[in-house]
Amino acid sequence: MQIKLENLKKTYKTKDGFIEAVNDISLNIPDNTIFGIIGKSGAGKSSLVRLISLLEKPDSGAVYYNEERVDNLSKKSLIQRRRKIGMIFQNFNLFTSRTAARNVAYPLEICGRPKDEIEQRVQEMLSLVGLADRANAPISTLSGGQKQRIAIARALATNPDILFCDEATSALDPQTTRSILDLIREIQKKMNLTVVMITHQMEVVRDACEYVAVIENGKVVEENTVSQIFTNPQTQTTKAFIKNIVQNQGDDSNEGLLRWSQEGGKYILRFINEATSRPVISSLCKKFNVDINIRAGGIQHLPNEDIGSMIIDILGPEEEVQKAISFLKEEGIEIEEDK
Repeated sequence: MQIKLENLKKTYKTKDGFIEAVNDISLNIPDNTIFGIIGKSGAGKSSLVRLISLLEKPDSGAVYYNEERVDNLSKKSLIQRRRKIGMIFQNFNLFTSRTAARNVAYPLEICGRPKDEIEQRVQEMLSLVGLADRANAPISTLSGGQKQRIAIARALATNPDILFCDEATSALDPQTTRSILDLIREIQKKMNLTVVMITHQMEVVRDACEYVAVIENGKVVEENTVSQIFTNPQTQTTKAFIKNIVQNQGDDSNEGLLRWSQEGGKYILRFINEATSRPVISSLCKKFNVDINIRAGGIQHLPNEDIGSMIIDILGPEEEVQKAISFLKEEGIEIEEDK
């Protein structure tokens, strides 16, 4: 399902006046992909997803699913369209009075499906998320990761063509987050879903998404493939998100940027795929009269490629520094001056 947004606007009234939560946003979300929408708290990303998922109507603009306008549907048509949309949330939103299986069954019951069909579909969905043996478990006995798996099974029970994930991993620990993101990627491929992930975590974008839009103050400030965003970010907002992926002490995942010096670091280098294993810095020091002070380094493992990052100072005569920078660019290294 391809999603197209045209000039969406949404303003909310507050006690202090009005807030333009979504301010003239246009986006194209390709079919059969995982598309990330990232922004800080208050940036407008959750308001945007409410418009995209048809939970609210925009003040102006239009939402299209496969070239069909859907934001202005009649009440009856809107209900039918929403049944083809799956949603998962940060806090799971499961019924504590129901077992795992009965939670998955709920949307099918609402649709009036036959009992035998519901039972079969529930078993299929529980197997899909790896919890076939927990069908009769009370929700209170499940871990956070298991609850989110049940929420995913419930969201997919009606066989939707779009899945929205609103901060779906924010309440989970890093290891569980990775397992949930792996599951979503696996399901997306199996079911040919269009998945829209709303998050404030760049790690989620890195580990799951193919495309990403960066939201700030109700506007899209940058949009591209995840690979291009990581190798050549254009805005300070995006650069800050990438820079803040820092490896935690004791984290053995080898992900993120490990910084051992908070001082200096004038240049940010980015290496793509095979460039991550070449001795470029060693060659640079041999060729030019410069010294390199490495402040931070790490490798981001994207779904389809690796991107290395390094924060350095290049010390020496200005002429030699400029020659060193030119050499790095010739070697295919993205270099950015950190202002």
